Amino acid sequence: MRLQPIEKPKGLMMRLAYYFTRRQFGKVMTPMKVVMARMPGSEKIAYEIAKFELKGISLEHSLHYMVGLLTADINGCGFCTDLGRSIAIREHISMEKFDALLEYRTSALFSARERAALAYAEEATRHKRVSDATFEELRKHFNEREIVEITWVNAIENYFNLINLPLEIDSDGFCELAQTRAA
Repeated sequence: MRLQPIEKPKGLMMRLAYYFTRRQFGKVMTPMKVVMARMPGSEKIAYEIAKFELKGISLEHSLHYMVGLLTADINGCGFCTDLGRSIAIREHISMEKFDALLEYRTSALFSARERAALAYAEEATRHKRVSDATFEELRKHFNEREIVEITWVNAIENYFNLINLPLEIDSDGFCELAQTRAA
């Protein structure tokens, strides 16, 4: 990690953010201690993004998390992969597909609809654009709102990955914490 985490933040809002994150996830997440503690006010933006992602996206939860996790896997963001998997565990979503995400094109676990969304997210992540063929396949399975939601989830995941990767923020062990709590 390139910057040391700030364990004792300044300001009431950051102390509250640490408290609620610890309460929800079992510990304070490293991006909060590295980034948000140094940029007061950014926790409000991150909170609003997370709140919208949880309440404003109508895609089925498993597909929503698969799009985000595939993006994080492609980008090599250990923190986001760990956090996404922990959320899936906490929401009691089967991990079978998550474990096979990188083989979504050939695995019988995935439907044509899921493959279309994942191919779109992969192409957008790798190339920042998608081909007409990829978009038309997506359009066969999703309405316009769902297409925008898939695009948004992919973009937000790339955004968070681009904060964590250059600062070398890696896994916080949230997946293990979620498994322990679920047991």
